[in-house]
Amino acid sequence: MKITICGSIAFYPEMTEVAKVLESIGHEVKFPQIENKSIDGKEQAIRIHFEKIEWSDAVLVLNYDKNGIPNYIGANTLLEMGLAFYLRKPIYILNEIPEISYKEEILGMKPRVINGDFGKII
Repeated sequence: MKITICGSIAFYPEMTEVAKVLESIGHEVKFPQIENKSIDGKEQAIRIHFEKIEWSDAVLVLNYDKNGIPNYIGANTLLEMGLAFYLRKPIYILNEIPEISYKEEILGMKPRVINGDFGKII
């Protein structure tokens, strides 16, 4: 399966490790690269990542604790999930959905929570 990893760029070290695990079990994987922090750089990074989502068969959201929020899913990741949802791609989430103001929107996209079990990505 072709999988695009989504999540906060703060989770970049974890993304590289998860990509290795997924590749070791036979998946093709793409994930965000550390981007230029300028507005133009951010725009380009978003477009490039959207292309990765379009390429994929599914997305995997890495949601670890950040800013005091357990299982954090931020604005960019929510956008990426929305694109995957629109493109009818399965959305997998590594950990439980966070208690945040837009939890209902996340639930509406019917993501599959895998609780760290990569074998549940099918």
